[in-house]
Amino acid sequence: MSQLSHLAETLIGSEIVKLGNAINERIRNGETIYNYTIGDFNPSEFPIPAELEQLIIEAYQQKKTSYPAAEGILDLRKAISGFIQDWEGLSFTPAEIQVASGGRPLIYALFKVIVDKGDKVIYGVPSWNNNHYVHLTDGEHCEVPCLPENDFMPTVEDIKPHIKGATLICLCTPQNPTGTTLSKSALAEVCELILAENATRTPDQKKLYLMFDQMYWTLTYGDTVHYNPLTLNPAMKPYTIFIDGISKVFSATGVRVGWALGPENVIAKMKAILSHLGAWAPMAEQHAVANYLPMKEAIGNYLTHFKSEVEYRLRTIYNGIIVLKQKGYQVDAIAPQAAIYLTIQINLRGSKTAEGQVLATQSDVTTYILSEAKIAIVPFSAFGAGADSSWYRLSVGTCKKADIPTMLQQLESALSKLS
Repeated sequence: MSQLSHLAETLIGSEIVKLGNAINERIRNGETIYNYTIGDFNPSEFPIPAELEQLIIEAYQQKKTSYPAAEGILDLRKAISGFIQDWEGLSFTPAEIQVASGGRPLIYALFKVIVDKGDKVIYGVPSWNNNHYVHLTDGEHCEVPCLPENDFMPTVEDIKPHIKGATLICLCTPQNPTGTTLSKSALAEVCELILAENATRTPDQKKLYLMFDQMYWTLTYGDTVHYNPLTLNPAMKPYTIFIDGISKVFSATGVRVGWALGPENVIAKMKAILSHLGAWAPMAEQHAVANYLPMKEAIGNYLTHFKSEVEYRLRTIYNGIIVLKQKGYQVDAIAPQAAIYLTIQINLRGSKTAEGQVLATQSDVTTYILSEAKIAIVPFSAFGAGADSSWYRLSVGTCKKADIPTMLQQLESALSKLS
């Protein structure tokens, strides 16, 4: 008999955090492991901008430690408005901006504002945490399996059969876990689909909304371009809520300043929910970010260096995986496009170890790579894909450049021992 709520008894914790904790325990016990599991940054490798750090220190010295406004301090919302106008050409007033302690409480608040029990939520798999937010709000899961030939991004053909009766579509681009992006044409087609569906709904019917998570939008490489719904189709503004913030753009995951951009009526309800949760960003950090966002030259200089460091790691590991593929090993990778993630394939099910053990499941493969190569990566099954998926997320946020050659050598050594 259940002793707690149905939600508590059925809730599944973060698979990535669970895996990361297990890896950290092995490291504490003396193992040398190349831990590429967590979507975070090693501050020694990727510090926050020096100017932002100094502004945070100064804000605390100035005693900026009281409660902030529930929607975020006005100076910060004005700075965000200017920042997104300057860098993306998006126009949002402070009343259309909600600040919180990173993206998670904003996503939760958005779900609570839009999704009623039994409402259909459409999201691609693999994707980050959509399954958990649907569960938290008693929504109806509508998972759309995404394919490597589409860079694991959902297409309009994937979404269209499920559109009737849906309340929310979740898109993340650049995407966690894949490090891939939604093309201009694909995003434009999804926008047209949403607008066409909403045109069929009567004024007393709930509209179909788009959650557009662009937390990694500045981190694109090579010819990759980030597109957003409103630039492609301004008619999407009443139905689009952006999730954004400083966590990834400034390597500031622990600073906890995120923001949502959207229709004023939706933002106002998100504010009401967040005011009860108390999930606001700290006052000092809000003041610091408000003063930092207008520093266009400093931001440009920071991003140039930051992106080059991330891209070097992604491309070097990608090239190493492709060399192993060319040698005949059953591995593959998708060329880096964006974010801090590399999508790689390790397709070893059915192989036999030197000790005669058969790698019968993908979980066996994951364990073998960890034990034999000392490489920790996250299987796509942790992001909603099937347990048999041979694809993985490799995060370079804690990767040291000097470790890459050794890591690749150990991977090849582990692969060579299989028959």
